[in-house]
Amino acid sequence: MLKNRQFLGELISECIAVMIIVLIGDSVAAMYALYDPSPYKQAYWGVAIVWGLGVTIAIYITGSVSGTHANPAVSLALALYRGFSWRKVPGYCAAQVLGGMIGAALVYTLYQPVIEHYNAAHGLTRAGGGAAGVFFTHPGEGITPLHAFVDEIILTGLLVFGIFAITCEYNTVAPQANSGALIIGLLVASIGACSGYLEAWAINPARDFGPRLFCFLAGWGGSALPGPDNFWWVPIAGPLVGGVVGAGCYQFLIRPFIPRSAAPSIPPAP
Repeated sequence: MLKNRQFLGELISECIAVMIIVLIGDSVAAMYALYDPSPYKQAYWGVAIVWGLGVTIAIYITGSVSGTHANPAVSLALALYRGFSWRKVPGYCAAQVLGGMIGAALVYTLYQPVIEHYNAAHGLTRAGGGAAGVFFTHPGEGITPLHAFVDEIILTGLLVFGIFAITCEYNTVAPQANSGALIIGLLVASIGACSGYLEAWAINPARDFGPRLFCFLAGWGGSALPGPDNFWWVPIAGPLVGGVVGAGCYQFLIRPFIPRSAAPSIPPAP
């Protein structure tokens, strides 16, 4: 009974973590996309840092319960390389996607009048993809779905490579304890600042698919799922592959060469 209660708490924690990330991140996307002039059009770093701070805040709020995976790519990598229970992976992923849906619903609640005004002013409709960029990702100029797939592998690989390094018990150079959440947030912001215009740097299947599901139900229809050029699968498959690759690179290329004496000593039990 206690194990079931704990697992329920972990699922709630994961749901809330992604909800927070999407609520903060998609809201800054709305500030960027729906206003003219936008306060962020000439200061894109502001968008990136807000997404990163959303991740940091989510970790601080939920990390003590579930560890704040907040990303199916992270859950998969942890199960593959760090002993996270495979039985928990489907539940974690489902909770993360649900959190993305709830976060998108909250953003829609905040910005619904602005979305309607924006679409009317530009002669757009939801079914035609009007304001869709607030909620989920799409390829930038010159980017094909296949290229975006490769991008997402590389970028998510970098993300999970960094997360594994930051949280490695032997890596004493990495920030310890609560500082790790801030550095992970800065890592997310850095990835966004250097690559956000490629395809809006999903690097997280739940961050994209949860809002996409909400938008499909809220009137965006086919512009959300399957999306133009059937793009919906790219922000799912790319990050899942990239997370496994990035985590593997850390586990096999860096971790074996860290001196084990760097690990904190644990006194024997009395």
